[in-house]
Amino acid sequence: MNSLHKKRILLGVSGSIAAYKAALLVRLLVKAGAEVQVVMTESATAFITPLTLATLSKRPVLSRFVADDTGTWNNHVELGLWADALVIAPASARTLARCATALCDDLLSAVYLSAKCPVFLAPAMDLDMYRHPATVDNLNRLRSFGNHIIDATHGELASGLVGEGRLAEPETIVQTLERHFSRRPELVGKSILITAGPTQEPIDPVRYVSNHSTGKMGFAIAHAFARAGANVTLVAGPTYLATPDEAIRRINVRSAQEMFQSTADAFPTADVTILNAAVADYTPAYPADKKIKKNDAQFAIELTKTVDIAATLGAQKRPDQLMMGFALETDNERANALGKLHRKNLDWIVLNSLRDSGAGFGHDTNKITVISRQEIVHEFDLKRKDEVADDLLTIIAEQLMTKLPPKNE
Repeated sequence: MNSLHKKRILLGVSGSIAAYKAALLVRLLVKAGAEVQVVMTESATAFITPLTLATLSKRPVLSRFVADDTGTWNNHVELGLWADALVIAPASARTLARCATALCDDLLSAVYLSAKCPVFLAPAMDLDMYRHPATVDNLNRLRSFGNHIIDATHGELASGLVGEGRLAEPETIVQTLERHFSRRPELVGKSILITAGPTQEPIDPVRYVSNHSTGKMGFAIAHAFARAGANVTLVAGPTYLATPDEAIRRINVRSAQEMFQSTADAFPTADVTILNAAVADYTPAYPADKKIKKNDAQFAIELTKTVDIAATLGAQKRPDQLMMGFALETDNERANALGKLHRKNLDWIVLNSLRDSGAGFGHDTNKITVISRQEIVHEFDLKRKDEVADDLLTIIAEQLMTKLPPKNE
């Protein structure tokens, strides 16, 4: 389930040209299952109509202490108590100053001062305003209060200048909230190393040996751990997939040797390593430097073994490190998976079979069996790969929980 499901989000919209992005932000939050209440400053209504945001949020937009049409008092204290999170996006220089100095002269600033929930501010303004010492000081003050600042990004601004000051994209703001609500104490700050996708072994400059892996499972795992607060490094073979979370450090590789080298470089500092990539077992021994012409009726390629990444890292693994490997099998599944588990010094092996409908390469679903070093077996039904990733995260998190120091009484 999405971590924003049924979360109550107060969205503050202040006077900035970037206010038009609030429409997409509301739409994304509602799509994620959140309840959204929009509070606008008077100046924000000049950039986007309250009707637009009310229609998307399915709630009347609030902008004054007392509604003009009904005389109803919009209780800022109750709003502050209602919300699971207050997000001010865009946060103009004026709104940042109000919040930083407790200048409570409009509904949004009153809601901010009344909020008992986490507060996220996403600044948006021209680059000189963003860099001005007064704005920098206000942002530092707001951070010191415990607020979360979603930094402005670099790009073309409404003034025509290019630099920092652009509102973070709505997708980035939603991801920030998802990570906040998905955080698990046992995973926050942990270094998670994940491999994903296929490798391509060159025959000549235009041909290669590969497999049918798409990387979907590994990318789903990376997304789950990033949302939970872990520091994720994703070593990805050739795939069309976009990085699922901007907090993920992605390293793109092509060949098995490149994947081994990048994974081995990151391994010493990893708390958990999850080897999901479908790495080629063999590579052409003598790749041609020019395109091979089609001449003979038969053509043979001499292959040589690639480095066994799991076995190599398993031999180096320290007692404080955890490793999970994957085994995609077509026959003698359990026996083959157990052999790989112990031979490569893994803590878990994730078994799936091409004989299971909806499992394996290319599908949006997977059916797995997880076997621990102690040969404890967890069998799961066919699920979406994001749900499978959550199951794997839970198994690893429970193991990490046993290693946490006891809480002080």
